[in-house]
Amino acid sequence: MYKRLSSVLFPVMTILFIGALVWGYQENRDKNSVLIKAENQYQRAFHDLSYHVDRLHGELGNTLAVNSDSSRMHRKGLMNVWRITSEAQSEINQLPLTLLPFNKTEELLSRVSKFSYQAATRDLTKQPMTSKEMNNLKELYKSTGEISQNLQQVQNKVISNRLRWMDVETALATEKAAADNTIIDGFKTVDKKVSEYPELDFGPSVSNAYNKRSVKKLDAKPVTQNEIKAKAAQFLGSANASNLKVTENGAGTEWASYTASTAEKGKNAHPAISMDFTRKGGELISFTNSREVGPRSISESVARQNADEFLNSKGYGRMTPVTYDEYDNVGSFTYVTNDNGVLVYPEKLTVRVALDNGEVTGLQCSDYVYEHSKKEKLSKPKLSVEQVRKHLNSDFKESYQREAVIENDDFERVAAYEFGGRINGTSYRIFLNGDTGEEEKVEEFRANGANR
Repeated sequence: MYKRLSSVLFPVMTILFIGALVWGYQENRDKNSVLIKAENQYQRAFHDLSYHVDRLHGELGNTLAVNSDSSRMHRKGLMNVWRITSEAQSEINQLPLTLLPFNKTEELLSRVSKFSYQAATRDLTKQPMTSKEMNNLKELYKSTGEISQNLQQVQNKVISNRLRWMDVETALATEKAAADNTIIDGFKTVDKKVSEYPELDFGPSVSNAYNKRSVKKLDAKPVTQNEIKAKAAQFLGSANASNLKVTENGAGTEWASYTASTAEKGKNAHPAISMDFTRKGGELISFTNSREVGPRSISESVARQNADEFLNSKGYGRMTPVTYDEYDNVGSFTYVTNDNGVLVYPEKLTVRVALDNGEVTGLQCSDYVYEHSKKEKLSKPKLSVEQVRKHLNSDFKESYQREAVIENDDFERVAAYEFGGRINGTSYRIFLNGDTGEEEKVEEFRANGANR
């Protein structure tokens, strides 16, 4: 019996053993294939990064070499600087550097990209390169030359010593980077030197891109937790604030704020609600009702009517919806301030409406709070709408037009005319400068009631 049983089991076990060996071999081969592909991608990105930083240095030199009055060559050189810098930034993002301090170099490249793009896209015949901008280019030429040289030194060591980027990724992930890891040490050296370079003044347009608009800049007196509790209770329409809990966020920092929240208690309790307020002035910046949303049962027009009524009841008058989106049975309306028929786009807020019963379940208004607090006087367009309309594409089928205030690429408010319509089978809103008639922005949108 045992002889018969062994004669059956032995071939079965042999087949299973061979199958396990084959499976293990295939798994190991697939794993090695993935590792080789990842290593090849890292190597390609690194060598391309070294090449593009060297090209960036060369292109800056070419831009500086031409006559100071050569606006055409300056534009061409700066566009090349922007293109090459963008490629270098992309290659940095492909390397396993998330745990490695390389932020100073990334920030420098980002500022160079922003500066070169904005300088190249302006009319250099009317606004030629200033002496300060030329001095900045000279400093950047010197800096990128040093960065390129340091990266090439790392590159030579990588090639000669056959170093692997997968080892760098493993070392960074396990926080056990070897003291003599050539690649890690090389990038740390580059970033340290970049941090020692003099701070360059790229002008207000570039600085504003990194000086993020924030409610922390509000010019108002700080409020207490009790005041926030009262504001939250008033917003919810309840005189009893006993269920509200107020907590302070970022105490002692410039990002200090308050969160007022309610928790679910019992089966019939109101769903959890959360509201964020600024510490300065106690301005509401967000409201969220986290209840589950059921199947859709109302139309977009009903949802918009409910959003309009909600904003009016909460003191946000003179607002006009300009966009509408839907996701997971929730409609999202973006509103902007309507100042006597002029739409002020920087002063925007978003209202979320549940499409099961029309209840407002969210409000995001940090942009509105910050921009509305400026109380800037609106300028009127110098050109008439008829004069500006001549700058539209002749094939553009206009459906509406209105005055608007927008932010240009330099983060400055601009008086403009907004034209909505269709061309090539797609709906667009085109913003033309009210003083020059030139295009400031072109946006594609889904035609609906919120756009008119």
